Amino acid sequence: MAMKKTNHMEYADGMEIIESDLMEKVLGAVEKYDHAQYTKRDVEKALSKEQLSLDDYGALLSPAAQGYLEVMARKAIAETRKHFGNSVSLFTPLYIANYCENECTYCGFKATNKITRATLTMQEAEDELKAIAATGLEEILLLTGESRYKSDVEYIGETIKLAAKYFSTVGIEIYPLNTDEYAYLHSCGADFVSVYQETYNTDTYEKYHLWGSKRVFPYRFHAQERAILGGMRGVSFGALLGLDDFRKDAFAAGLHAHFMQQKYPHAEVGFSVPRLRPYINNAKNNPRDVHETQLLQVMLAYRLWMPFAGITISTRERAGFRDNVVGLVATKASAGVNVGVGGHDEEQKGDQQFEISDERSVAEIHQMIVNKGLQPVYTDYIRV
Repeated sequence: MAMKKTNHMEYADGMEIIESDLMEKVLGAVEKYDHAQYTKRDVEKALSKEQLSLDDYGALLSPAAQGYLEVMARKAIAETRKHFGNSVSLFTPLYIANYCENECTYCGFKATNKITRATLTMQEAEDELKAIAATGLEEILLLTGESRYKSDVEYIGETIKLAAKYFSTVGIEIYPLNTDEYAYLHSCGADFVSVYQETYNTDTYEKYHLWGSKRVFPYRFHAQERAILGGMRGVSFGALLGLDDFRKDAFAAGLHAHFMQQKYPHAEVGFSVPRLRPYINNAKNNPRDVHETQLLQVMLAYRLWMPFAGITISTRERAGFRDNVVGLVATKASAGVNVGVGGHDEEQKGDQQFEISDERSVAEIHQMIVNKGLQPVYTDYIRV
């Protein structure tokens, strides 16, 4: 484990180092990015293009672009329809454990936070999966806290095997792994890996990650690449908006995904746009200057930068905002969500990671999508 006094840019024992220049490319570009330098003319120039340059993308994330959100939205919905039609995919997360060995100051699962901890047994996990499958959903996202001791790779693999019995698509959002471990989980039935860098500012990253393996910035950065090398079909990117300068973090996440897509063109790449949320024992944890207008700007910029990338909107956001972005930029939405351990079949076993804002059921989200003239999609993949 990487403890408090370790250099956050140095790998700890057991962490695989791969040959990759992606981190240097992303951090080098972000260091040069000054969103204050862009003018309205730069934004208009970017919006006149069919394909954006790196500089155009930076302009669309800048304060100068805030007066052009309607124009960006018109272009974004055209791109969304071109690449995704009128379909919106549905899924739900299932937390199978909430033990954590990291001290990340913004997270409800952090090791020192006094909450109820739990790990689902195999029977409990299967009962939860059956209950979720009964709603009609065919895509599941399995999540854990970051504890190799309480939720090891073998345990996660066995849970994935159960999930693959009931769902056509299985994603995982767990602690970063080595390539061979991702290959093992892929052999168990996992398709997608979500890893969020939280912030791409290495100094801020060090400030918020006091100890634990998550403190090691480069190991986390290269997790998606190791997942693809391990055979995963797709990976998701994002920053926790509000930890640092959200424009720079969104710029970095977009570059990270772009360079990954260039290097591995067969991989499916997506974005998520989480903002800071309150959690148990910290009701004041909020995303500072990232309001819904700024969040929409980030999503629109992602769509215009990488038109073919999926964008997920989570229940961190209020129902009204989710309804507005579904079909406009968001191509995937969660439904029937519980962010505590279990809670779909019987009572919740462990406390939640953060407070959600949209508690609607699968049926209610389905109807919202239909009311917008869109098509709810429960599966777009057949497991063979």
